[in-house]
Amino acid sequence: MNLATEIQRLKKERNAIILAHNYQVAEIQEVADYVGDSLGLSYQAAQTEAQIIAFCGVHFMGETAKIINPNKTVLLPDLHAGCSLADSCSAADLQKYLQEHRDKNYYVVSYINCSAAVKALSDVICTSGNALNILSHIPEDRRILFVPDQNLGAWVMEQTGRPMDLWRGNCHLHLEFTRNAIEKARQDYPQAKVVAHPECPYAVRLLADEVCSTEKMIAYCKNSPATTFLIVTEEGMLHRLRREIPNKIFIPGPTDHCACAQCRFMKMNTLEKLYLALRDRRPEITLPQELQVAAEGPLRKMLEWSR
Repeated sequence: MNLATEIQRLKKERNAIILAHNYQVAEIQEVADYVGDSLGLSYQAAQTEAQIIAFCGVHFMGETAKIINPNKTVLLPDLHAGCSLADSCSAADLQKYLQEHRDKNYYVVSYINCSAAVKALSDVICTSGNALNILSHIPEDRRILFVPDQNLGAWVMEQTGRPMDLWRGNCHLHLEFTRNAIEKARQDYPQAKVVAHPECPYAVRLLADEVCSTEKMIAYCKNSPATTFLIVTEEGMLHRLRREIPNKIFIPGPTDHCACAQCRFMKMNTLEKLYLALRDRRPEITLPQELQVAAEGPLRKMLEWSR
């Protein structure tokens, strides 16, 4: 049995759409209807007319699609595909913090890499691709709490000059990139432009020629006169770059321990699991209606402000 062929057959039979994050394995990217970053995937989920959304990503992404499409079936090939960043900020901890700091009257900006319950406690959601734009809509007199990624939050402050209080959360994968590893890679590939994700630590961002979301990496590398790029994010991103820009060279950003960085959660989805999910219509993402409604407002606000 050819899994890719069967997936395409089931997709038509089930009236399904396959959405895949840039960090998914190459085989999944090749069968997906859309491959992109969190913002692009959110728009695709909001606009699709398909009755089933097979979301190849991690759990919070499937939840996001379900929040936007409460009456549709959202499948995640592996329900155990979590996220260390989302886990670094629980709804209970955030609620407790907000109660203890009621006097600050926080405007809560939550990076989309968080649970549905955290989204429900937020005023607006953002992605690495639209965070700067989202902040421009928030009144200057409001004090902002940015959760959960302190590295992305720090980068946003650097770009905007807007002070924010930062939750001390992070992505386990992007923390693997170090100044020493990237400096050595620059020595090995002196002609390469360094492109880093804003979830990377400050010392790594300082070494980069460009800091941007995965989607903006595509445009930067296409438009740059350079022909070689060191891509400092999850290695799955290189498949899409090589596919869309075949005439340029892309090198994965190394860590102190390996030649590239792989997210163990993103890689939990496989072509076989995607096939089984479409065949069996499970595992399915479900959310309590009250939580779904509470989380939808901040998400819709993000989509509206990002137009």
